[in-house]
Amino acid sequence: MAELKPGGPLSSAGLRLVQELPYSRPATPGYHTQVRVGWIGLGAMGYLMARNLANHRATHVEPHRPLLVWNRTRQKGEKLLHELGGGKVAIAQAVVDVATTCDIVFTSLSSDDVIRSVYEEIAAAFQAQPPATRKILVDTSTIYPRLAGEIDALVSAIPHCSFVTAPIFGPPAMAENATLIIALSGDYRSKKEVAFTVVPAIGRRVIDLGGNIEKAPTFKLIGNSLILGSLELIAEAYTMAEKSGIGQDVVYTYIKEMFPAPLWLSYGDKMLHDKFDGTEGFSIDGGVKDATHIRRLSSELNSPMPAIDTAHHHLLTARALHAAQERTGTTSFPVLDWSALIAGTRVAAGLDAFESGKQSGPVPESESE
Repeated sequence: MAELKPGGPLSSAGLRLVQELPYSRPATPGYHTQVRVGWIGLGAMGYLMARNLANHRATHVEPHRPLLVWNRTRQKGEKLLHELGGGKVAIAQAVVDVATTCDIVFTSLSSDDVIRSVYEEIAAAFQAQPPATRKILVDTSTIYPRLAGEIDALVSAIPHCSFVTAPIFGPPAMAENATLIIALSGDYRSKKEVAFTVVPAIGRRVIDLGGNIEKAPTFKLIGNSLILGSLELIAEAYTMAEKSGIGQDVVYTYIKEMFPAPLWLSYGDKMLHDKFDGTEGFSIDGGVKDATHIRRLSSELNSPMPAIDTAHHHLLTARALHAAQERTGTTSFPVLDWSALIAGTRVAAGLDAFESGKQSGPVPESESE
């Protein structure tokens, strides 16, 4: 961390630090180095974040205590332990063991129902034996804002406990490189501790959404609507390019020249080359869940989002087509990536769903000569 001289001008490093962490250091820095940190949920994103956090704390926190992890399938924890070693990671026997043992507990889980179940289990353990020291529970998942309020009410009723919502922005590649963006809402002091725990360990900066616990999850859905809307737009442009004989590869060249944003480049490449393996990206089930949350929020706020309505339709179409392939044993992917929503636009235009080479539109002139 850069040191700022009292009363002096901010250096470039100091300005960057202020932008990355909109907080002063925690009031008791010693506490920050002594805490035990735990992680619940080692999915596609959770695994990478937990790995980066464990590595960072082993290098920068003294005295160091291993990251305590738990996952529903123990194999994920054992894989992380094998990768990093017992000096950096320890495996908990039960989810409540992470909560009772650690001071700061992160959760990264797949669905609202799973998240509700885990927090109810933790709360029951705390109610049976109230913690004597401070506990900060931090959820990094994409959840419906109202659920965040329910969890906050459950957790904050327990002495010494606070809840922070910290949804993350970025694909697995950003998680791999610890360049995620983290939105925070909740108790100010707790957010300080969380911010200095996650930056730069798992992300490059945090965005403070204030004390209303539902603001960060709301912001996360808004952010995901931009991603999902972009996927839909790329899918529609690619499909028209194929039908017109221009070719989606030409559109991708245009994207690289005019819109060279990481998101457009990554998902444009996936659609161009039919890279729809959801085990290496964001699963279509997660996309359907997020689209459903966004549409529900837009309905409650009377704020129409027709692009998301269309994207949701195409996600369902792609998932249904994949399910049909599974029944006949002809699928190429165990799980679809949400970029496979292009299957919906392709089928509507009379093209093959998952293999762009099987197009039936006009033949480019270069191929007809």
